[in-house]
Amino acid sequence: MKSVQFIGLPYYELKKKLRPYVIIITAAISSAMVFLPPPDGLSRAGMNALAIFFLALVFWVTNAIPLMVTSMLALILLPLLHVMDSKDAYALFGNQAVFFILGAFILASAVMRSGLSMRIALLVLRRFEKNSTTLLIGILLLTAGLSFLMSEHAVAAMIFPIIYEITQAMKLKKGTAYGKALFLAMAWGCIIGGIATFLGGARALLALGMLEQTTGQTIGFIPWMLAALPTVIVLLVAAIFFLTRLVRHEQHAMQEATQYLEKRVHSMGALSQREKFIGLLMVATIVLWATLGHAVGIANIALGAVAFAFIFKMMSWKQAEQDVNWGIILMYGGAIALGSALDKSGAVAWIASNIFDNWMVSAPVLILLFCVLSEVLTEGMSNSAVIALLLPIGLFTGEKFGIDAKVITMAIAIPSGLAFMLPMSTPAVALAVSSKYVQTSDTAKYGVLLNAVSIIIFWVSALVYWPLIGFHV
Repeated sequence: MKSVQFIGLPYYELKKKLRPYVIIITAAISSAMVFLPPPDGLSRAGMNALAIFFLALVFWVTNAIPLMVTSMLALILLPLLHVMDSKDAYALFGNQAVFFILGAFILASAVMRSGLSMRIALLVLRRFEKNSTTLLIGILLLTAGLSFLMSEHAVAAMIFPIIYEITQAMKLKKGTAYGKALFLAMAWGCIIGGIATFLGGARALLALGMLEQTTGQTIGFIPWMLAALPTVIVLLVAAIFFLTRLVRHEQHAMQEATQYLEKRVHSMGALSQREKFIGLLMVATIVLWATLGHAVGIANIALGAVAFAFIFKMMSWKQAEQDVNWGIILMYGGAIALGSALDKSGAVAWIASNIFDNWMVSAPVLILLFCVLSEVLTEGMSNSAVIALLLPIGLFTGEKFGIDAKVITMAIAIPSGLAFMLPMSTPAVALAVSSKYVQTSDTAKYGVLLNAVSIIIFWVSALVYWPLIGFHV
């Protein structure tokens, strides 16, 4: 969030001033819900679960208190308000999705600390340095490709300084279309690539954890990637179209950019043993996820790879402590527990019956509804909060309609990562705006177009393509 605050948007000043009122009013409403008699069809435990969920949702949306603290608060309140036993609530931190997230974060740290990710980035960009248009496409494809394998937020943070140095080397002034396009390419690539696999964003693992806890089912690494691939490919093509139109009246000499990239590559020297080992370890881990993930468990494979990295001294625990977002681990554990409580207390069934039954025209319409809701909500709130809000309802409603729980999970989780419009929605967009080459109006204008394209292609692929790979709507 530091990068967003750097932009100096009035929204954040207003949010800071309103924070005490948000906390007090939200706590008062939640307390009232606990003491009021539950409506017809809702149990006392269900009413209390909704009170906790309301509190958590408002805090997640407004960030009045940090996301992970909100999740811990929810975890404390579940047993205190007799919604769930303490033993059951805390046991949900043992969900394999939580440990997969932990393993993925540590592996990403190893890749970055070894310098391998930076080397790959520089070498790829050198392949696209022939002219200004190919460099734009190279940045888009590079950030998308890296986001297949590591957190899109980490990719944006790593690539941002490279692009900024390129703009300085090319002497691009603020307001130039090409400078704007360079940073948009970075942001869009991270976002689009981030939905392709479990590794681009931990939101997918939160959804899998909630799916497993509710239904006992899970989705494999390859099936998830195959389901997301049409949306990823079409969005990359659309992004290239928008970027090339943006710079169609500008051409820039590439000599300065070429010299900068060559200098950076030369300064890295030969490939080190550490980089070779980490590269082989990542390839082996991904192959194991794809082939044995369902049988062995993706979390077991991830933690096994982490153990290998430490055994062979390819990274230190101090580095892992610094790089891993431990707050996300706490946040997701709490969100999974809250989702389970909503389901088992009957709160989800009550919400679905009183609100979503009116939209239950057909299975395709329901899929479209959840896709649109997920994309719209994720522009203004954490994608993790979107999943925590929609997935319990989606799983229950989908069961009533006879829709595969895996389909509902992906229909909510994949679009929840497609936040193109606002800097508060994702760090990649925030970084682009913080460069001063991109304005919020730019991200909003092009973002709404990309969102429209993504909704259409996602819905069509879910109806037409997904049945071919075993996911039937």
